[in-house]
Parts: sequence; C-alpha cells; structure tokens
Amino acid sequence: MNNEPQLQDLRVFCLVARKSGFAAAADALGASPAYVSKRIQMLEGSLGVKLLHRSTRRVAVTEAGERVYRWAQTILDDVDHMVEEVSETRLAPRGLIRISSSFGFGRVHVAPALNLLAERYPALEIRFDVSDRLVDLAGEGIDLDIRVGNEIAPQLMARRLASNRRILCASPAYLERRGTPRHLDDLASHDCLVIKERDHPFGVWRLNGPEGETSVRVTGSLAANHGEIVHQWALAGRGIMLRSLWDVRSAVAAGRLVRILPAHSQPADVWAVYPARLTTSAKLRVCVEFFEQHFRRVDLANVQAE
Repeated sequence: MNNEPQLQDLRVFCLVARKSGFAAAADALGASPAYVSKRIQMLEGSLGVKLLHRSTRRVAVTEAGERVYRWAQTILDDVDHMVEEVSETRLAPRGLIRISSSFGFGRVHVAPALNLLAERYPALEIRFDVSDRLVDLAGEGIDLDIRVGNEIAPQLMARRLASNRRILCASPAYLERRGTPRHLDDLASHDCLVIKERDHPFGVWRLNGPEGETSVRVTGSLAANHGEIVHQWALAGRGIMLRSLWDVRSAVAAGRLVRILPAHSQPADVWAVYPARLTTSAKLRVCVEFFEQHFRRVDLANVQAE
C-alpha cells in the first residue's frame, strides 16, 4: 500500500488552512465537506500526524500542520511551475503569485483589480505588497510589479498597460497667494512639494514640452516619500506638486486643484514589469493579460489642459 501523501490531499489541506474551515474549502473546491474531511483524514494517516484542531466553528492548524503547510506550499508551487513549463495548453492558473505596486496606485487601482482576478481564478493564491521604493523583483521574489513610470531596467521584461502622465498642479488658494508660474524657470521661486517615490529623482522634475525634455531643480519646505501625503499638502495650499493624472483628475475636474504650465508634463505610463518571459509561467502570462484587459476599460488620463 502506498502511504505517501497525495498532491491532491496537500492541495485540500492548504486550502482548509487558508480558509480556516472545511465548509469554506469545500465551497471553493466545488465539493462536499465530507470529501474535504476524508482527504484530510487520508493525509493525516499517510503522515502519521494530526494536522488540524477541529471545533464546531472553525479549524486551526497544529504545530505539525504548520510545518506540513510550509512544505506543501513549496511542493505544490514547484509542481505548478513544472506543469506550466511543459504544458502546451492554457491551463487555469493556480498556485502562488507575488504582485507588488506603489502605495497610491496599488490601493486605488491594483487592489480592486486583484479582487476581480481572485474571483476569476480561485486557484490562484495572490500575495500583494505595496511600497514607494523601487523593488528588486528577482531579489525579493516578486513575480509581477504594476508600476507607474517609464524608466525600466533593461534586464526586466515589461508590457505597457495604460497611458498616463504627471502634471503640475496647485490649489487655487496657493496660486492666489503666490501667483501662477508662467514659465518653467518660475518654479525656482515657488514652494514645490518634493517627493521621493520609486523612480522620481529627488528634487529634479524632468518635463516634456514644446522645447523637448527639460530638467528643473525644485525646492520647498515640505518633502515626503509618499505621494498621497504630497497630494494632501497640495490640496491644503502648501505648494506645487508633480503628480499623475490618475491621482489628480477628480480634484482638477472639481476645481480643488488647478493645472499649471499645461504645455509641460512627464510621461509616466502604467506597466506590468516582470523578471522572466511570459512563456515561462502560465499564471504570470494570464495575470498580465488580465491587467491588460482591465486597464483598457479604465481611463486614467482623461484630464483636459486648463
């Protein structure tokens, strides 16, 4: 008799552990709770350990179960990668995928999209990290970065998801108090809200205009490494900011912010960035194609020049 644990039993166990219940796992599998209970019993029998503490309301993973869970996740992920590499068909994606993005764009646009992705592909396990620093995809084990900005290292693969640009804007109160800049050189005498966010060079704004690309060094009494903080300061009348259309479009449309120097902007498209070719991973390919379709329906750049 073969007492080795079966892959399907490991999958069922991992799902029960994540869902903290037999009924929830059964619902996700489209099976009965009795089937799930039987698979767990068979896995516990083959391993000779108790994996779960059962109660009337939920289940909890035992200490031995935690060790088995870690091993099972690694084994199942390796098996999924093997199947993806050798399969010539488009399988429903399954297994773990690690996705990252910036704080602001991740919260406003990527997180809602991931909710739809998880609904469409329930066998995917999605881990989402947000950070306003430029992540090392390979070094940090990130499969996919949804990134705003056109500076992408040459060793990385990328696919553009949506058009976007950063514009200069300030509140009406600030412009009434300090005046409206008419030329790029005027920015040197204004309070500029400096941000260090991912690919932004600190204190330097590179802008495209009628004369081509121009680098402008700016200063101000307020600086941050978080775009949403700078946005709040701009709304409060503290200075001029350079910020993406997706972030400021509603405030500009409502008159809470005013676009200045409208002939100048900074290209900052939205990209799917990944460390390996899409042909090496079916789940990565499916996720990138999902984001492509999703952002075709989302208009990030519908702000008219003032």
